[in-house]
Amino acid sequence: MNGTSPRNIAVALTGASGVQYGLRLLEILLRQEHRVQLMISKPAQVVIGTETDWKLPGRVSEFTNFFSTRFATDPGLLSAHGPEEWTAACASGSNPPDAMTVCPCSMATLSSIATGASRSLIERAADVMIKERRPLVLVPREMPFSVIHLENMLKLARLGVTIMPPAPGFYGQVQTVDDLVDFVVARVLDHLHVPHSLGPRWGKV
Repeated sequence: MNGTSPRNIAVALTGASGVQYGLRLLEILLRQEHRVQLMISKPAQVVIGTETDWKLPGRVSEFTNFFSTRFATDPGLLSAHGPEEWTAACASGSNPPDAMTVCPCSMATLSSIATGASRSLIERAADVMIKERRPLVLVPREMPFSVIHLENMLKLARLGVTIMPPAPGFYGQVQTVDDLVDFVVARVLDHLHVPHSLGPRWGKV
């Protein structure tokens, strides 16, 4: 835990390219022994199969064992929820997580969050974070952004949501794609208020 208190973080992966960001974030949180409420949309499961060599189990109930085994972490730290699991703690403002991120965040999910649609657990959990005024970080992966995308992001930013497109910096003299992924994940962790030691920071103290 690196001397820090464990936090309760909701992590959602949706059907945008860039699942590596979400998977790496999940790994770091679990290895630091934070509690994670995990939500993976069905489109995200398709993207994971396309962009990685991972073979996700077919049932959400098997996700906890799969990821805990993959990362060699305590399965008691991770709870995985299906898209309509309305009994999940993150679905209610009476028991919200400390922070939440949607990483990566599809434009469809971003739009639904911006309008308060709450048609799935991911959207409802994000709605809870907004109404309870807790940290919500969206990592939208799309280019170029349309006016609709930008208007939705501006609306959410005005509500206090952190909009963080995965735009890595290169000042750390990155050598690999993993370095670029870690740069983005590090910034997400910063805004979730989770201490970490991923990569160099700018400037001198």
